[in-house]
Amino acid sequence: MSGNDTGILAHKPLTLTKKRLRWLVLLSSFPLFGMMAAFGIAPDTSTGAHPIENVIRSLELPEIQPFEDYDMTFWRQERIQAGDTIASLLSRLGVNNQDVVGFLQDTRGSRGVNQLIAGKVVHAQTTAAGELRLLRYFSGGSEQLVMEKVEGAFRVSEQPVRFETHIQMKSGVIDSSLFAATDGAGVPEGVATQMVDILSSDIDFHRDLRKGDRFTVVYDSLYGNGEPARPGRVLAMEFINQGTPHRAIYFQSEDGTGGYYAPDGKNMRKAFLRTPLEFSRISSGFSSGRFHPILKTWRAHKGIDYAAPTGTRVKAAANGTVSFAGWKGGYGNVVILQHHGQHSTVYGHLSAFAKGLRAGQRVSQGEVVGYVGATGMATGPHLHYEFLVNGVQRDPTRIAMPSAESVAAKHMPAFYTHTKPLMARLDMLRETSLAFLD
Repeated sequence: MSGNDTGILAHKPLTLTKKRLRWLVLLSSFPLFGMMAAFGIAPDTSTGAHPIENVIRSLELPEIQPFEDYDMTFWRQERIQAGDTIASLLSRLGVNNQDVVGFLQDTRGSRGVNQLIAGKVVHAQTTAAGELRLLRYFSGGSEQLVMEKVEGAFRVSEQPVRFETHIQMKSGVIDSSLFAATDGAGVPEGVATQMVDILSSDIDFHRDLRKGDRFTVVYDSLYGNGEPARPGRVLAMEFINQGTPHRAIYFQSEDGTGGYYAPDGKNMRKAFLRTPLEFSRISSGFSSGRFHPILKTWRAHKGIDYAAPTGTRVKAAANGTVSFAGWKGGYGNVVILQHHGQHSTVYGHLSAFAKGLRAGQRVSQGEVVGYVGATGMATGPHLHYEFLVNGVQRDPTRIAMPSAESVAAKHMPAFYTHTKPLMARLDMLRETSLAFLD
């Protein structure tokens, strides 16, 4: 080694006295201290004190501005509560007092701003200092209210909502009524009505329902600004009525023809609906002899009476043409439809006709033609419905109804491709429902 190296490494020889040896043995009995002792006696290790130098350097830090000075904006949202005013809502959104006052003044004439609906959500864009830049309120429909701050003043405008489609899947069991079961399963009323309409040719929802019947339904739902806007169309459904499954899938072919079909492509609709009302009960059936409550005599009842509240919608049983719409003796307000071929239908005791309905007008199956009432010879609100073949009344609950057209052969490959994932969803829902019941 060089002289310099010798000077750096040279030190006083380390000697172990008996006292130091006893301390070393004692400390080595503890693992941590044992390690320290072992490192302390490592060869060629200097035990001298090392010089410690304090180094202090000055660093130039950027000037920190108050957070409120940044022109940053944030999106906040609040759900409208019962009893809320626009002022209380803005306060919860963190809007400063100056903008609350300005907002109330600038939007004073806007009816939509002051008609807050509990449960709806308001979205607001604000700065860190609580300045309100923009507020969006979607109460439903296809438009949303937008309140934007422009040159220091708030301007209100209606803008179209960008809708998103979400697929919903629900299932339920009938305990008392279909509407009670669908409501319990969270199915919107509009979807429940579609379910009845889709299967009305196969199931009489007035008389055929049984406790324990089950349903599964797949439908699309429209969302605006992340909030449910309205239910869309039923895409697929299964209804097990008295142990018999009925399945329907919506399919639209390339030529634009759309409808509900069974898994084999057969049209779910018959040429005629079994009943022209969505929900009601039969108060008087088809018979050759019935005691008339007003005339007080026995006479044939060549139709079916459906008891329902005044104003209940009455639907056309099939495609046809209005041959009569007006007052007709004991029928009161009545609509008569002429259908293709030899069939016609009669709808009596109506409280009102559908808006614009007139003789010669064409109507489609399921289209509203009038509303339940008690006009003419009626003791209470109900619909008197007749089904005629070649001018002779027949019992619509007992005769076979012809089917509508099935999926055309050329469209069947596309039909099977379209229905396969929907059938898989129905199968999944059925298995889940059965597992839950077990």
